[in-house]
Amino acid sequence: MLMKGAGRGKVVGVRGRTLRPMSTPETSSFVRLRVDLVLEITDAEALTGAALGRIADSAAAGDLPAGERAHAESAVTEDTAEALAYLVDPFDLVSAVPGIDLAQASWSSEEVDHDPDSLEWDLDDDDDDSGYDGDGDRDGEEAGVR
Repeated sequence: MLMKGAGRGKVVGVRGRTLRPMSTPETSSFVRLRVDLVLEITDAEALTGAALGRIADSAAAGDLPAGERAHAESAVTEDTAEALAYLVDPFDLVSAVPGIDLAQASWSSEEVDHDPDSLEWDLDDDDDDSGYDGDGDRDGEEAGVR
């Protein structure tokens, strides 16, 4: 970048930039995708049965040692949230997406009290600092008034 030096009448080069341009090696190719789901368990018996079936399949394939199998069976039988967590695999969610490799995943499940009318469950208001309040106008403004 060139700029004219004050009072000198000649053009000089700017030395030292405040921000360095990001080159390809400095740019991260990793993206954190956050998904928050609230699911209603409509058939706990079916959910638990599916989880027990997955455990049995994993054990038959040799992917689950006997000690871990007993623990997993106990956990999914006692808690539907555990049964759900056993069946949901983040890899399955992204495995068909072209151009990516899953680098790391973690997930958990918990039973929650859910009131769809509560502001706590307003999914449009998550970490958005854009200044918009979800109804098309800026926070605190009435529609059509600026």
